[in-house]
Amino acid sequence: MKTDSIKASAIIPAEPAAIYAAWMSTKGHSAMTGNPAKITARVGSSFSAWDGYISGKTLEMKPDKCIVQSWRSTDFAEEEPDSKLEVILEKARGGTRVTLVHTKIPAGHGAEYKQGWIDFYFKPMKAYFASLK
Repeated sequence: MKTDSIKASAIIPAEPAAIYAAWMSTKGHSAMTGNPAKITARVGSSFSAWDGYISGKTLEMKPDKCIVQSWRSTDFAEEEPDSKLEVILEKARGGTRVTLVHTKIPAGHGAEYKQGWIDFYFKPMKAYFASLK
């Protein structure tokens, strides 16, 4: 089965620990994206974001460094397996470089998901964390 893979990154004006904590909490994830999310900072736990449009499970956690999740949207066909999302956090000038490596995306959807990460995560995250300074 053919799949797409994408990589996107942005500098977010916050420390890695702040981004990690926000990504892995219901309140923080909802605040930084501006949309409802449910998440628990525990390997094996399920999560949802964007009011249920996104769902998956947390597979791996390296505090303040990396989050690995199975990931799917309501656009995936039922028979399509979950994709895999790696969220990599690296200290950088101006804050944290957040790199998203999203693999096993259903073929033909990589470009739209890459744009989605930019529009619906990076842009609101930059605004949210800048407003906390």
